[in-house]
Amino acid sequence: MLFLIGLSFISATFAHPPVCRVQPFDQQCIGSPDPYIVAPSPGKGLGVFAVHKLETGSIIMREAPIIKIKPPHHNPGKGYPTAIISELVNTEYNLLSRDQQIEVRSLTYYISPAEEEYTDKSSLLGLIFRNNAYDTGSEIGLFPKIARINHSCRPNAAYYWSEKLQKRIIYATRVIQEGEEVFVSFISLLASREERQKRLARYGFVCTCPACSQHPVDLHQSDESRASISRAFQAFSTQLTLNIPKSKVGIRKARKNAESSLQLVDLVQKESLADYYATAYRIAAISHARIADWEKATVWANEAYKRRVMEDAGSAWTMEMFEMTSMFIEKWQGQLKNKTKPE
Repeated sequence: MLFLIGLSFISATFAHPPVCRVQPFDQQCIGSPDPYIVAPSPGKGLGVFAVHKLETGSIIMREAPIIKIKPPHHNPGKGYPTAIISELVNTEYNLLSRDQQIEVRSLTYYISPAEEEYTDKSSLLGLIFRNNAYDTGSEIGLFPKIARINHSCRPNAAYYWSEKLQKRIIYATRVIQEGEEVFVSFISLLASREERQKRLARYGFVCTCPACSQHPVDLHQSDESRASISRAFQAFSTQLTLNIPKSKVGIRKARKNAESSLQLVDLVQKESLADYYATAYRIAAISHARIADWEKATVWANEAYKRRVMEDAGSAWTMEMFEMTSMFIEKWQGQLKNKTKPE
C-alpha cells in the first residue's frame, strides 16, 4: 500500500508542474510585488536582498538585457578582445535613453593595474560590460538589476536564459529567509578554493563566502569533496545508458555504480551545490535503473525533473526527465504487480 501511495504522489507531482509556482513572488503572477531590494552589502558594495521569505524555486528576477551584442571571434582560453567589445557596447549604449545610460554607468567594474595605463573613457563601457554581462544563447547581454547580485561559492540562487521570454531568470535554489542576501555563482564551483579565487580575481575581489572562509580542516575537506564530484561526473559521463547489464561482471559493476551515485548525491548536497543537483539526481536515477531498482530510479528521476522545472520548465532537459520518470513509474508499477501475483 505504501508503494502505491508513493506512486500516486510521484505521478501527481510531475504530471502537473505549476504555472505560477510561488505566489506572490512570481512576477508573472498578477499583482505580485518585487521579492527583492537592492541595498548595501557589507564589504561588497551593493547587493540584492529578499524582502519576503522565498521558497525553493521562487522566481526572484526576470530581466531582459539592456544591451546585447554578438561576441567577436576569439581564441579558446582567451578573453574577448577588449577594444572590439568596447566598440560594440558603445554602439548599443548610444541607442539607450538617458535613464538607461545612467543605469549602465552606475554598475561597478574592475580595472587591473596593468590595464589602468591603457584605459580611456571610450573603453570604460567595455569594462563595465566585461564585469557584469552574461551569455544569452549565442549572444552576450547586460542585465543591470541582475548585475547587482553578488557571488558565493555556496549560492542560494541560480539562473538561466529563457529563449522564449528573451530574459534571464533568477530563482531560489533553497529557502531564502526575509532579509537574507541573494547570491549566485560567477564561476564553476567544482574547483578548489585557490583556483576559484584566481578566477574571481578578474572581478576585483577576494571571496569570503562561507565555503571560502571555513576552518582550514573543513576547507580541505570541501576542496576534496568538490574534486571528487568533478571526477565522478567525468567517470559517469560514459556510463549513463539505460541498458541493463546481463553478465555477472556487468551486474556487479552496475551495483557499485548505483552505490557510488548515492555517494555523489550526498557529496553534492553536503556542499550545497544546487547548480549540480539535477545532474547528480539524473545519474542516481539511471544508475538504479541499470540494476532494475525501479523504486529508487523513479524517486531520483522525479527529483531531477523537479529541479529541471525550476531551471527551465520548457527545456529539452526538463522534457527528458519527464519522459524518464514516466518510463520508470511504469517499470515500478509492473514490478509491484509481479510481486503481488499469487504463485
